[in-house]
Amino acid sequence: EVVLAAVKQKGGALQYVSWSSELRADREVVLAAVQQSGDALEHASRELRADREVVLAAVKQKGGALQYVSWSSELRADREVVLAAVQQSGDALEHASRELRADREVVLAA
Repeated sequence: EVVLAAVKQKGGALQYVSWSSELRADREVVLAAVQQSGDALEHASRELRADREVVLAAVKQKGGALQYVSWSSELRADREVVLAAVQQSGDALEHASRELRADREVVLAA
């Protein structure tokens, strides 16, 4: 409860949670953190960095959070996720899949 309250106030507080802690894999905690600060995605578990809802919330808050999604993840090729990211920050286009970096609508949104 203390960590959840902290990340609701300052999403970046997730970085201070031990890597061995299950809190970095707690969906409720991470979702609250990324909604407050998209960059908190960097400190989430690998599984949650591949969770569509968590990633979408992060990139809506800060488009550049797309960089924390694994290159092997299909989320970098997910049109809705990438559009949300580039609409928030055009620079996020650099972290999209090759196909979406060549997509007219995505490029124009950036």
